[in-house]
Amino acid sequence: MRRMPGVLLAALLSLPGGLPLPALQQPVQQQPGSQQPAPQQPNTQQPAAQPSSSSQPVLQKPGPQQSTVKVEVKVVSVYATVRQKKGEIVRDLTKDDFTLAEDGRPQTISYFSRESDLPLALGLLVDTSGSQRRVLDQERSASSTFLDQVLRVNKDQAFLIHFDREVELLQDLTSSREKLQAAIGQIGAPQMAERDPDDPQSQGGGQGTRRGGYGSGGTLLYDAVYLASNEIMLHQQGRKALIVLSDGVDRGSKETLASAVEAAERADTLVYSILFTDDEDYGSRGYGGMGGMGGMGRHGGHGRYPQEWRPDGRKILEQISKATGGRLFQASKKEPLEQIYDSIQEELRNQYSLGYTPDRASPGPGYHKITLTVKQKDLVVQSRAGYYADR
Repeated sequence: MRRMPGVLLAALLSLPGGLPLPALQQPVQQQPGSQQPAPQQPNTQQPAAQPSSSSQPVLQKPGPQQSTVKVEVKVVSVYATVRQKKGEIVRDLTKDDFTLAEDGRPQTISYFSRESDLPLALGLLVDTSGSQRRVLDQERSASSTFLDQVLRVNKDQAFLIHFDREVELLQDLTSSREKLQAAIGQIGAPQMAERDPDDPQSQGGGQGTRRGGYGSGGTLLYDAVYLASNEIMLHQQGRKALIVLSDGVDRGSKETLASAVEAAERADTLVYSILFTDDEDYGSRGYGGMGGMGGMGRHGGHGRYPQEWRPDGRKILEQISKATGGRLFQASKKEPLEQIYDSIQEELRNQYSLGYTPDRASPGPGYHKITLTVKQKDLVVQSRAGYYADR
C-alpha cells in the first residue's frame, strides 16, 4: 500500500470516526447492515480484528514506526416487529427493552431505531402453476393496489417474478409504477399458460427474462426464492423483503428448501408467505393441481398422488418465513388478500432496526444463531433467526 504524506495522513486521521469509506453514502448509524463497517472509536489499545470477507477495512492510526494496521469490523443488522399476544404491533419500545445474543453469547446493541427510513427493495413472487389458476385474478388486483400503496416515489423499488415450470423475471427492480403494473397484468395471461418450455421462442412475456434456466419441472418454488435472493436481493442495501404467493408445494426445483432459506438469510431478506390452497383443485386434478402435466420432473415419475402424500405447503412456507424474520399468512374469506397486504404494509412501516458488532473478532464460518427478545414477557418478537459468516 502506498504510504500517504505524513501531514495529509494526520489531517485525515483527525477527522471524527477515522477515514470515510467511499462505498457508504451515509454514516453507519443511519444505515446498518451485516456487510457494513462500524464507526471506529479512537482507542490506542485496540487490537487488530481477524479478517472477514463480509466487512470493509478501516484504517487505524499508525504506530511509532508509521506502519499501517487494518481493522475489519462486521456489523450485523436485525429488523424486528414486536406484537402483543393479541396481535397488535408495539411501536414505543426503546433499546433498553431488548436483549440480544449470538450463539448464546450476550451482545451489546450499538445501533437502534424505531422508525427506519431506509429504502425498501421488494420482490413479488407469484405461483402461476395449475394449482393457483383460480386465484390469479384476485392476486393481480390486490398486488397492484399493494405496490401502489407501499412504494415511496423515487425511494423504494420492486420487482416481479412468476414461477411454474420455470422461474421468470417479468420486471426487474424499478421504482416505476407503470412498469410494475404492466408486469402484474402479465400474470396468468393466456400466452403465459400456452408457452412451450422447450421452445425458446415462446419464452419471456414482455420485457422480462428467464433466470436460471430451470425448465421442465412443475412448481419451482425453491428455485424462485433462491434466484430472487441470490441474484437480486444480495446486491441491494437497506430493507429487503420478498412476498411469496403460493400453496407451498414445490415440484422439480434444483434447489432444496434449505438452500432457498440460506440464500434469503445471506441476502438479509425477510420472506412473507401468503398461502393459497384450493382443495377442490387438488382433488379433481391430482397432486399440485397439475393433473395431466405428467410426472414429478426431477423428483419422480408419478402423475397423480393420493391426498395423504401431498406435502404440507403450510409448514414449508412457515419455515421459510420464520427463519428469515418474515411471517406466514393464509388467504381465506375471513382474511382476504387485501387485508393480508395491509398487515404486511403495517409491519414494513413499523419495524425496529437494531445493529451490533459480534463480541468475538472472528465468530467463525457458517451459521450463527441470533436470539432477540424483549424484557416484557407478554410481547412477541418477530426477527430473523441468524446469519451466515463466510469465515
